[in-house]
Order: sequence, then C-alpha cells, then structure tokens
Amino acid sequence: MKFRTPAVLAVATMVVLTAVGPAGCAPAATGPAYSEYRGVLMAFVDAKGLVDYAGLQQQRGDLDDFVIYLERLDPKMYEAWSDRDKIALWINTYNALTLRAIIDSYPIAPATLNGSYPKNSIRQIPGVWDLNRVHVMGMEITLQYIETKILRRDFHEPRIHMALVCAAVSCPILRNEPYEGAKLEAQLDDQVRKFLGDPRQLHIDRAKKEVRVSEIFRWYAEDFAPKDAADTPRAGLVTFASKYVNADDRSFLATNDYRITYTPYDWTLNEQPR
Repeated sequence: MKFRTPAVLAVATMVVLTAVGPAGCAPAATGPAYSEYRGVLMAFVDAKGLVDYAGLQQQRGDLDDFVIYLERLDPKMYEAWSDRDKIALWINTYNALTLRAIIDSYPIAPATLNGSYPKNSIRQIPGVWDLNRVHVMGMEITLQYIETKILRRDFHEPRIHMALVCAAVSCPILRNEPYEGAKLEAQLDDQVRKFLGDPRQLHIDRAKKEVRVSEIFRWYAEDFAPKDAADTPRAGLVTFASKYVNADDRSFLATNDYRITYTPYDWTLNEQPR
C-alpha cells in the first residue's frame, strides 16, 4: 500500500489554496499547478503506464485535491495561459477524471454486465464518457465534451490521441508525470513514438502487404489526415505516422501498395498485476 507523506499533503493543500486565492482577491496569472496530480502519477503509475487502482482508491486524497483544484480554477486565469498550457491542462484533466471514474467504481462490478467487453473494463461503467458530469472551472461537462468539444474542436492537435488515456490496455500508456506547457512538444512527440513503436499499435507486414494499426486511426481519421483527403484513413496514417517511423517504414507507407487493417481494441482495464 502506498501512503502520501505529510510533505505531499502540505503541497497539495497549498496548491489548492493558492489557485483559489483569498476571498475577494483576483488570482495571480500563473500557469497550471500539478503538484498533487504529479504525486498521484508517481505513486500509482508504473513504467508501463499501468495503474495501481486498488492503492489509489485507498489513498485518493491527492487525486481528490487535484479535482477540487480543477473545479475552483478561475477561467480568467486559464484564459491568460498559452495554448500549450491549455492543452496540457485539458489532457491532464481528462486523464485525472478518468482515474477518478475508475476508483469511484472499483472493483468494477456492474449490476448488469455488458457481454461485449471484459468484466474489468471502463466500458462496464454506464455513461462514463457521455452522461457522467464532471466540474471544471465552474462548468458542468463530460469527458466526451473535453475530448470532442474542447481538445479536438478548439486546438486541432492530433497528438492528443496518443495522450488521452481511457483506462484500457489498448490505450496509449499513461505517463507517470503530468503534461506541462513548457514540455508539451517533447512529451507529445515521445507519446507518439512510444505508441507507434508498439507492434500492437502499428505493425507493417511487407510480405503480406498489410499495415495493421490501432483503431484510433479509424475512429479519428479526420484528425490525422489533410483536409479534403480522398482516402481519409490512409492519408491520415501516412501523413501522421511518417513523421515518427524510420526511413524504411516511411518509404513503405508512401507506396500505398498495401491494405490497412485495424487491431481489435482491448478494453481490459490498464491495471497493474495484483
């Protein structure tokens, strides 16, 4: 079992109070505060991006503190941030609130099991993306809204799809550090390289003339492809992946002499072995 130290507790409390500010005072235009969320990721996420949900559920104080910070965050402070800080904030928000959704239902044991998915899957939590309401900066929104109406609509950054983690084995890995505006470019590029370097997410079979990729490239094809592309899934894969794969793979993708297939998504919970 992992316990938070008094120092972490003190930092978490200080961050929330600093973000809100004294009554009647305008908050300072500082960047996002991630001390408590950083503590969560360092304590409960391993190098493979797997989560100790049982431990996090028992010692959830830092995560709950970060959720309070998100609820109380001043929109005027947010508007003063750079786009990189805003993107980082929303990625962290999505991932943190997903962690909270899991531990709120952990161990996942729905009254009515959806037989299409594993028993220990986020897909067994009804309405987790589109019905369950979360509170951020005074807004009552959903996880789906964060992804679709904020990140995808307002920022047009396809690399977010390798950073948003929906608590499944086939998702991109959850970093054990927060995203931060100053490091966002490097962090997102690193996420993409790790994702495409995993043969479960991208596998090129030259003998069969087949490229097998994650269903993420099918679900969000328009985010990866140039506008008005004739074959959106293929154009998106070639345009996006070519920036991150080696020269031989880049040349093969450019030939278009292959068929694209999609690896079935594994919705098993991204949980550390117990």
